[in-house]
Amino acid sequence: MTAPDSPTPTNELLGTWFSERDLPDFTKLEPGHFAPALEAAMAEHLAEIDAIADASAAATFANTIEPLERAGLRLSRTASVFWVMASADTNPALQELERDLSPKFAAHFDKITTNRPLFERVETVWNARDGAGLTDEQARVLERTYESFVRSGAQLEGAERERMSAIKKRLAELGTAFSQNVLADEAAFMLPLHDEADLAGLPDGLRQAMAAAAAERDTDAPYVVTLSRSLIEPFLMFSERRDLREKAYAAWISRGDNGNGTDNNAIIAETLALRKEFADLLGFATYADYRLANTMAESPANVNELLETVWPHAVGRALEERDSLEAEARRAGQNIEMEGWDWRYWAERVRRSNYDLDEAEVKNYLPLEGVIAAAFAVANRLFGLTFEPRDDIRAYHPDVRAFTVKDRAGNEVGLFLGDYFARASKRSGAWMTAFRSQERLREATTP
Repeated sequence: MTAPDSPTPTNELLGTWFSERDLPDFTKLEPGHFAPALEAAMAEHLAEIDAIADASAAATFANTIEPLERAGLRLSRTASVFWVMASADTNPALQELERDLSPKFAAHFDKITTNRPLFERVETVWNARDGAGLTDEQARVLERTYESFVRSGAQLEGAERERMSAIKKRLAELGTAFSQNVLADEAAFMLPLHDEADLAGLPDGLRQAMAAAAAERDTDAPYVVTLSRSLIEPFLMFSERRDLREKAYAAWISRGDNGNGTDNNAIIAETLALRKEFADLLGFATYADYRLANTMAESPANVNELLETVWPHAVGRALEERDSLEAEARRAGQNIEMEGWDWRYWAERVRRSNYDLDEAEVKNYLPLEGVIAAAFAVANRLFGLTFEPRDDIRAYHPDVRAFTVKDRAGNEVGLFLGDYFARASKRSGAWMTAFRSQERLREATTP
């Protein structure tokens, strides 16, 4: 560890930032910092694992499961920074690194779950669980730990174990390639709009967003539609141009399915084959059986039973809605069969005609600042939380806002970062993740 009076390391991710600060200093962070920092963190983690596995004392919850839970702090926090940035503000350097690191991460954790002395200690604690006087929380941690080893192939031997390791590594590579291909197709597509005829039906707010998207791209068009959900979905809802809606919709549903360098069909086929082999090695009939075995659903049969119960009612309601949309189109002089690119547009027309509800009009009452304030107000009323802006924190992108979260007594309970805007470098949709998770094992750690 770096001494307190030592100069800040050139690599922002080395040193003791992970145990001293909420976040690294993103103004000093470079893509080239990740590989050496993560390699050092993996080596440190494996050393911690070896110390647990090689302990001479008889295995107990205290000397096996607890240190296993504590191990890998540097790796966990450094990797979290990397994966957040790879999802929220990626670039070619990070994507190349992601392709390189994904199989290395898979191999790293495979070394842990296939560490025979370590698993024998975990198994010893598991077999002695009934008389160990564990709390409910400890018993659950032990159950999940033992289960994760078994489900990762810890009981396999010889060639089967080696094959399982190879499958995990390859699946990590395929998963990264799949997601990067989808993001590449989202970033590459651009439907240019030039004049008022192209913009027919589009509200002012959407036009402004499309103008901003055009300004970010190398185009002479004053407006563009991209495959970001914040643009494609409202465009399909409001555009009066059926031909343009069809073009945008076709691009949206064919991400990763264009027969080019970012096509995912071969990736999907190989992934399914490897998942089946993965399940076979662990004694499951299918990969679905494997994935559901430790969930509330328990089995594919239970899932199918639920789906088959819901299905006829859902189909019936969808057909009723289709008929009402086609009737609305006929009233407007368009005798069409409802297609995927029509559904949102005519559903919005039905809402306006039947219920006097205009999505574009409603949006005027929901500016971002008001929505943020309302969300914080609800959290305050329900849980007594307050959110104080942190203007001193410069996150990974200028769009990101940081807030200290406090409870009713004024105690700090977390740091919240809001990243509210779509961009080509960011995975689309609404999602969340964490730079640091809450825990009480070492000391009270806020998220």
